Amino acid sequence: MSVFPKISLRLEVEKYLKEGFLNKEVISALGKQEAERKFEALLNHLSHPPSFTTVRVNTHLASVQQVKDLLFHELQKQFNGLSVPILQHPDLQDVLLIPVIGPRKNIKRQRCEAIVGAQCGNAVLRGAHVYVPGIVSTSKFMKAGDVTSVYSDIKGKCKKGAKEFDGTKVFLGNGISELSRKEIFSGVPELKGRGIRMTEPVYLSPSFDNVLPRYLFLQNLPSAVVTHVLDPQPGEKILDLCAAPGGKTTHIAALMRDQGEVIALDKISNKVEKIKQNALLLGLNSIKAFCFDGTKALKFDMVEKAEGNPPFLPESFDRILLDAPCSGMGQRPNMACSWTLKEVTSYQPLQRKLFTVDPQIGGEGMMGAGLSFEQLKQLQRFDPSVVPSWDTDIDSLRDARIEDMIGLANKDCIGFFIAKFIKRKST
Repeated sequence: MSVFPKISLRLEVEKYLKEGFLNKEVISALGKQEAERKFEALLNHLSHPPSFTTVRVNTHLASVQQVKDLLFHELQKQFNGLSVPILQHPDLQDVLLIPVIGPRKNIKRQRCEAIVGAQCGNAVLRGAHVYVPGIVSTSKFMKAGDVTSVYSDIKGKCKKGAKEFDGTKVFLGNGISELSRKEIFSGVPELKGRGIRMTEPVYLSPSFDNVLPRYLFLQNLPSAVVTHVLDPQPGEKILDLCAAPGGKTTHIAALMRDQGEVIALDKISNKVEKIKQNALLLGLNSIKAFCFDGTKALKFDMVEKAEGNPPFLPESFDRILLDAPCSGMGQRPNMACSWTLKEVTSYQPLQRKLFTVDPQIGGEGMMGAGLSFEQLKQLQRFDPSVVPSWDTDIDSLRDARIEDMIGLANKDCIGFFIAKFIKRKST
């Protein structure tokens, strides 16, 4: 059931997306009315969190069963003894799925309020607590220990430090303030800790803040599928372009049993440091991360080999993973996107430029590009609009079949697209 409005987009952007979605092939196959229904369903799903939280086990340091047992005890502590099932994905053995409980409709709204930014609000809906940098305003009388209703300023209209806000806001649940209003807006730059501990969120998801950090990596399901599709083997040399923050990089190294070489590139230095930190935390030694522009990673005129540093000669790698920069509009939940049409379409040239240098979990690719049905089946598209709205509570989990929950997890995730290219001969 939809409890939030559909994602808010600029009119020019929504029109552009709708024209692409309602192309001739789709209308011919589904009919205009059904195609329009699916497009609206997609916009509604984007503003809601997926039905499952997905984590990847670092199999380099522990078995899936060991980590599953540790996580079960951790979740019982978080949920005050409530037994939420943890499912191991049958096709992705290193992936665990935790159902998201919600939406919970009987939460009483409090007089004391806090307004958070849209990004912070999205994180709360995925299980996070509220940290001070994400708080935009609070009631003028808020003090530490107050039960506080938390709202998301999805359109970014609330002024920092305001004492009240009557604009568009979405209720996220209740929590306990850990700081007073005066402390939150004291102007102390080092104040970055937790401001509100969420106790009654609309969607109950586990918090993974410092939870088994060496054994678990919080990762959306399609992102975990990608590395299994790549199918890295021990001893290979693999390139991960646009690699930050390192989720897929570390997954590659783990699947290779840390045997071989994984080269990770990103052009932003602090993101490269994050890749290195994650590799160190997860105990993976086969990863080498470089601050380098992926569009310049290929060189044909190098006289001497660069000792493993970029740029690289052709035929340097056994496999290459490219998660090209995109608009990120398929991330969930996402209640508003203020991007212009120019910004949304700006990634296409960069993606093409990067392209020049096998498990089947998702559905077939989207019609409209002139591909045959057999060719569409060679792609993987994760489309949450195919899933009916789903309310989850403990009773429904007790009655649900595991195969039905796995099927839901495979579909009700972030929007994503995967294509795998196999080199047939050298150029």
